[in-house]
Amino acid sequence: MSGLNKGLAKVEVAVRWDPSPIGTPAHDLDIVAATYTTGDTKGEPAYLVYFGSRSPDGTITLNRDSQTGQGFGYDEVMVLELDRLAPSYARVVIGVAIQQRDGRRTFDEIANAGIRIRTGPLDVDKHDFAEMTDATAAKVGEFTREASGEWQYHRDVQGFEADPLTFARTMGRALS
Repeated sequence: MSGLNKGLAKVEVAVRWDPSPIGTPAHDLDIVAATYTTGDTKGEPAYLVYFGSRSPDGTITLNRDSQTGQGFGYDEVMVLELDRLAPSYARVVIGVAIQQRDGRRTFDEIANAGIRIRTGPLDVDKHDFAEMTDATAAKVGEFTREASGEWQYHRDVQGFEADPLTFARTMGRALS
């Protein structure tokens, strides 16, 4: 594991995609974060951050929420202040869901989709969803608090066939 994955304090998760073709319904991708307590790291999330929300303590915020993919670069940005999370939290799972308002959509229908996770100016991970062609959502990875109290990132890309809310509640239960 590289040094970039260890001792993380504040990270930015950003998603990009191209707008849908003219005359077709807009594509809408959403970053999802699910937090888990030390007593239940694989069960029900303690809370979810998605679709314009933020964590109860303000440590995880969705700073930019695009519903169309229009703009330059990364369209949606979430900031996680892991070093400020209470010691009762041990795991934060990150995923991306495609809104299904206008019928079923998969990653192979979304042009130029990708995710970047970084700390400061350094990339921790990047992914383009290329192997998720038939998925409507994807778990990308997770941050775990080590015994030392440091946070580490673990890449764990898995495709899902689920509506965004079901995905948000179950992405942390996937077998790694």
